[in-house]
Amino acid sequence: MARRKKIYEGKAKILYEGPEPGTFVQYFKDDATAFNAEKKATIDGKGVLNNRLSEFFMKGLTQIGIPNHFLKRLNMREQLIRQVEIIPLEVIVRNFAAGSMSTRLGLSEGTALPRPIVEFCLKDDKLGDPLVSEEHIIAFGWASQQDLDDMVALALRVNDFMSGVMLAVGIKLVDFKIEIGRVWDNDFQRLIVADEISPDSCRLWDVETGQKLDKDVFRRDLGSLTDAYTEVARRLGVLPSNVTHATKPTLIN
Repeated sequence: MARRKKIYEGKAKILYEGPEPGTFVQYFKDDATAFNAEKKATIDGKGVLNNRLSEFFMKGLTQIGIPNHFLKRLNMREQLIRQVEIIPLEVIVRNFAAGSMSTRLGLSEGTALPRPIVEFCLKDDKLGDPLVSEEHIIAFGWASQQDLDDMVALALRVNDFMSGVMLAVGIKLVDFKIEIGRVWDNDFQRLIVADEISPDSCRLWDVETGQKLDKDVFRRDLGSLTDAYTEVARRLGVLPSNVTHATKPTLIN
């Protein structure tokens, strides 16, 4: 399919005009960034893996009735998605202390939280995506109270699904972030999961060894990011079992 007009380019993806009104083509790049893009690299095969893994998770959400923007995978790096109005917030769900939560609250990494905790960050790279409260969100009009209630409910449903899927293959879902967008059916507004769900947006640890299988491998120089993502894909059945770390990703249709 011929690409159309570029709509937006972010750190890890590009959005193009879709083939029909109300659609976009989402292209997954090989770029990796960390620390608000202060650390950058190109990781061969990363976009291919994230495209396929995000497809896997979005299809799973659809099967259990969680609305999302995914329509279909077009090729190794592109998806057809619904056009949505993105709410300018990152929705973070934490099951264990890690990353900025450990730093802010003085909790040891891996500390189990008493319940899943939902946090919000303002999507603004120039400000470093700061943590914001529900009071900020409502006062500045980024979302209404009803939107927030619906976003929390959506995020916790995603957490239940993701936690179960990952635990079944020996992976602990430490935390993850999603983006949520608005769509309209006539005059009725709905909130749906958008952007992507992949190891770029999750913290994933091996249950037995604690090995990191997410972007912390890149942040902390812990080895090959492609190897880590390939391991996640293999365990989930996205890649054939005979793929080795030296093998280029080969995807199952």
